[in-house]
Amino acid sequence: MESSLDNTMLALADPTRRAILARLEEGEARVTDLAAPFDISLNSVSKHIRILERADLVRRRREGREHFLSFNPAPLDDAAAWIEARRAFWTKRLDALERALVADDENNGRRKSK
Repeated sequence: MESSLDNTMLALADPTRRAILARLEEGEARVTDLAAPFDISLNSVSKHIRILERADLVRRRREGREHFLSFNPAPLDDAAAWIEARRAFWTKRLDALERALVADDENNGRRKSK
């Protein structure tokens, strides 16, 4: 899972790739249509698409000379689960720290009033 998570995070790290995914959330699209709104070469867009494919966020279908891409959300579910596990771990730790600090403040307040 770690290397697939790495690929997913790498793919999501770039705004162009996130924009491509946002477009593909609307439905399948041809590579040339995906490239049209970007002020970069088709070759550069193709490199972004390959990174998305390596992360399995994008699937390719060929029909003759045309290449159609579609969005695969499954890797995002894995990344979200990993993030949620980290959030739960740190929330628990920070809640315990907060309780300890409150208790310490209360103890210090009692000592000062004596």
